[in-house]
Amino acid sequence: MKFRIHPLYIVFFAAAMILGSGCSINQMAMRMTPEIVGPSIPSVLKKNEAKLAKNPDNQKLILDTGSLCVMYANAFVQGPAEFLPPLQYEERQAALEEAKKLYVKGADILYNGLDKKYPGFSKVSSKDDTLDPYLAKMGPEDVPSLYWTAAGYLSAFSLDPFDPVQSRRVTDLMFYIDRAYELDPDFNNGALDDFYVIALSALPESLGGDKTKVEPHFRLALEKSEGKLAGPYVSYAQSVSIPEQDYDTFKKYLEKALALNIRVNPANKLVNIISQRKARSLLDNAVDYFIDIETDDFEDFE
Repeated sequence: MKFRIHPLYIVFFAAAMILGSGCSINQMAMRMTPEIVGPSIPSVLKKNEAKLAKNPDNQKLILDTGSLCVMYANAFVQGPAEFLPPLQYEERQAALEEAKKLYVKGADILYNGLDKKYPGFSKVSSKDDTLDPYLAKMGPEDVPSLYWTAAGYLSAFSLDPFDPVQSRRVTDLMFYIDRAYELDPDFNNGALDDFYVIALSALPESLGGDKTKVEPHFRLALEKSEGKLAGPYVSYAQSVSIPEQDYDTFKKYLEKALALNIRVNPANKLVNIISQRKARSLLDNAVDYFIDIETDDFEDFE
């Protein structure tokens, strides 16, 4: 039994945001599969980065480039790596290292963008009470940048919890999400609530974790997504059911994720496909995550 999970997983449905360079990942996803969309993203990133080099203060371009980098790292680098069998350990580790680099790269772009907009932001911290005045200046238009910055850095931390640079950031990042939630609690159909489900259940209290708040945020994530996204079910199954060794809930929610008809919500087709693949992988490998599991239950997924 390998009973090992990463402390954080970025919510997949946030990847449906419309991104720049004259193209929309959202629109692409309505016509294509992950196998087609994924390989096209690096070229889009390169074009964005070239434009950003010429227009370093363009906040829209900063958001488009940074968020796309984080999304690509999760959905098309880390995600596939998690599906690799144990015999491909070296390939898996190389992919996860690449994912970490991309998470940090994307988050750095966004973080530096916030510093350009609010000079001095990169020098403040929640530890000495200098962060709040800067967050107070921010408005609803800054929510995506706060969200994606936290998503990128926290994902990098999840892949390497012993990285001192990322470890020092964690507490501040939860303040970013708290401020984003104050400004726009309905952002991206419940993306922030799903984020809370993952982070609050995984982080220790000293870094902002609080398991008592997980269930309410899960319910809100389902409500705000109107039951059209598989992601919240996968997040809960992985972040809550596995640590609690609650196989029945794990199975119930992953089956709900798999039962979702992706044709009902074409705008989120790509992200639902990715989430459903994760759900299938978790179910197929349930014996790796649960100490006591009925063999007959597992054979249902063979």
